[in-house]
Amino acid sequence: VYSFFADENNGNGLSSMSDRTLPGEVHTVFFRDGLRRIDFVLSYVDDKDGEKKQERRREFEANLEKIGLELETEDKSESKDQKTYFLKVHAPWEVLAKYADILKVKVPFKDSDIPHGRDAAFDWLSFPFRLPDNIMHPVPDYFTYPFNKDKADFFLIQDKDTFFSPSTRNRIVYYILSRCPYYKEIKDKDKTGIKRLLSNGTYTAAFPLHDCRYWKRGRNPDCESERYNLYRNWARFLSFYKEQPLNLIRSYYGEKTGIYFAWLGFYTEMLFFAAVMGVICFVYGLLSYDDNITSKEICDPNIGGSILMCPLCDKKCPFWKLNSTCLSSWQSHLFDNEGTVFFAIFMGIWVTLFLEFWKRRQARLEYEWDLVDFEEEQQQLQTRPEFEIQCTGRRLNKITQEMEPYLPLTTKCARFCLSGATVLFWMSLIVACIIGVIAYRLAVYAAFASIIKDPMRKIQFVGRFITPQLATSVTASCINFVIIMILNFLYERVAVWITDMEIPKTHLEYENRLTTKMFLFQFVNYYSSCFYVAFFKGKFVGYPGHYTYMFGRSSKLRNEECDPGGCLIELTTQLVIVMAGKQMCGNIQEALLPNWWNSRKTRRHPETHYSRWEQDHVLLNFSQLGLFYEYLEMVIQFGFITLFVASFPLAPLLALFNNILEIRVDAWKFTTQFKRPVATKARNIGSWQEILNAVAILSVVTNAFIMAFTSDMIPRMVYLYAYSGEASMRGYINNSLSVYQVSEIPDSNMPDEHSGWFDNSTNCRYRDYRYPPGHEKEYTHTMQFWHILAAKMAFIIIMEHVVFVVKFFVAWMIPDVPSDVKARIKRERYLVQEYLHNYEVERLKLQLSASFITEPPSEMSSSMDKHEILSEGL
Repeated sequence: VYSFFADENNGNGLSSMSDRTLPGEVHTVFFRDGLRRIDFVLSYVDDKDGEKKQERRREFEANLEKIGLELETEDKSESKDQKTYFLKVHAPWEVLAKYADILKVKVPFKDSDIPHGRDAAFDWLSFPFRLPDNIMHPVPDYFTYPFNKDKADFFLIQDKDTFFSPSTRNRIVYYILSRCPYYKEIKDKDKTGIKRLLSNGTYTAAFPLHDCRYWKRGRNPDCESERYNLYRNWARFLSFYKEQPLNLIRSYYGEKTGIYFAWLGFYTEMLFFAAVMGVICFVYGLLSYDDNITSKEICDPNIGGSILMCPLCDKKCPFWKLNSTCLSSWQSHLFDNEGTVFFAIFMGIWVTLFLEFWKRRQARLEYEWDLVDFEEEQQQLQTRPEFEIQCTGRRLNKITQEMEPYLPLTTKCARFCLSGATVLFWMSLIVACIIGVIAYRLAVYAAFASIIKDPMRKIQFVGRFITPQLATSVTASCINFVIIMILNFLYERVAVWITDMEIPKTHLEYENRLTTKMFLFQFVNYYSSCFYVAFFKGKFVGYPGHYTYMFGRSSKLRNEECDPGGCLIELTTQLVIVMAGKQMCGNIQEALLPNWWNSRKTRRHPETHYSRWEQDHVLLNFSQLGLFYEYLEMVIQFGFITLFVASFPLAPLLALFNNILEIRVDAWKFTTQFKRPVATKARNIGSWQEILNAVAILSVVTNAFIMAFTSDMIPRMVYLYAYSGEASMRGYINNSLSVYQVSEIPDSNMPDEHSGWFDNSTNCRYRDYRYPPGHEKEYTHTMQFWHILAAKMAFIIIMEHVVFVVKFFVAWMIPDVPSDVKARIKRERYLVQEYLHNYEVERLKLQLSASFITEPPSEMSSSMDKHEILSEGL
């Protein structure tokens, strides 16, 4: 099914002279004659290197005219700055028809007679969230077929000027511009395309025009422009609860942009259910606050206040009382409770439902937007101009039987090796930075511990709320976040450079390679610190007298221990700082664009002061990789709310609030801050789909390990059901702490000063399951340790298998393509073949009958008769 092309003025695919401005006016999307549409605009200025650039422009424009494009130049004296020339480009029907045939552009040939059933039973529930029908469904549906200029009379061509939509026209013109040469001699064949002319400064900008100003209706009071409709109904934040006008987005910006906003909207809708469940889990933690016996024992001055804990670092850290961690133990309970296990399992199933339902939504959009056969027919045929220029070798294509450029295998391998080495180097650099942050944590922990925990210092009020673990975790997380942002800035440029060096053949291949590199880097960059806290911190500590050190004992950097309340609260802190910090920086960066003043200054002046092309010229450029960074931002967020969600059930809620804002910020940018991008097609979200699938599978494993090894859930359950005599958590704290004789602590581990709380016959406690001093197996692991380890491994295996079985069952139960869409696709293909067959038959009849006519009729009457006969036959 094909949603017909919308005109920039009235959105219904039709145009009339009343909608166009008078000849000679500049506030229009037409040439001075008021008839020919401006499909693209090129701008340039005179400078010191003017002769060479002028020669390039002369050759380029001459070649454009040879192709058939029509050009019109606005002198710099007509522009506001008195410096900029504007070259307006118009593609006449002959050029559009030729390249629509080359690009296999699908166009309508008959009204669709396939009914669109709609379940209206609960329509009233969605009424507050719906937009008017003229915004959501502005045009009818058609059967479509790839355009063939030799069969022009097969298609529904009422007006050649408006048959191809503005977005299709600018896509065709950009295809021509990107391949048009500007050389005189054949040896300079690499001098091709508008991208090279932009990079060497011959032209300063190249862009299609917006159809109007975004804050004001078009001149004709009977119709509204598409840009104005988008701003009014989509880009304003007050519309955050409204559905997105995806058909209008697709019509104005192209299918690739439409697919992105469809995916982002669907992801946000699904986040609502995850956020609700996360809030329920958090509320459960609050309601069970008073039933937390473990924290009560830690805070009890007769229990936690009487337990002397061993120093957490060498020399600088004092002995300390367990009840000093009272607040952190309560905080940990909010996220480390029985509800967290249920939530981790729920998220494993949620992510499967999200991916499966998105496949169905995507399949429906493919059908409705006429993209079912797009990739096979178009995407693979569009070779990048850079590949054609840089690959001088030629070989025969076995399929097309034409000579085509290719990259020799040896050259390809050499480039891949250099690219791979560069990626590994930068990933190693990230790991080195993370190790540096860990070393910082180990070094400053002693300082925080000596300041906060020293009873002789008068900061006990602060010490009650800020533990050394919390202070170290917060500062290290902030430093890590700054490093992440710096490395991001550097690697984005490196990734583009090495992808360009590989010379991918097609645009699809280019994006897939860049996507893989950037995601690998971002994965290591954003998640490595969380992986350290979740799976390494507190796991390789040792015990008093036999501690383990990061770089050996000589480094004096003793491995970190977890708080008695567990490491989960530190993982929560790390996740909140990195995730929230990234989202906040991203939204600030997007909302406060560097030249917002330039993009809005046209609004301060009357319309008569600026032409349509000047108003767009001051806007920001939307790069070819603009959507790539938008996807990357959302996929990284997706990793945060799936990989580590067991440590922070409120992560989906933060993501939901961010995405509600993100949709409107992105919409505002597209409609007000950016030049109109060249419309591009895409049938799906590309390689991001596979990345999301991989993250979803990995999330099941990480959450299972978090619940087993980072959370205290398993040790508490083992104690409750196997070691507690009264089936209660009373006594768990004493059970989970091992004993060490203070007199046996080596001088290298002993605090420099202590306050006389004890004598050398006193025992200190540490977090582990080891036999006490004097036992025949002193300081070796107890049987309870092995029971807990076995329970952890069993929990991981059971949880993973349960979630994976449910995931695969759900994926099997939900087909990727809805049954009604499958039926419609088959029905449409059948009808297309039938109509095409009837057309060919009627065409043959006309040819045969024409051979018997002795006197040929006039050209107009024969054309009309031919159209009537074909219409009757179809």
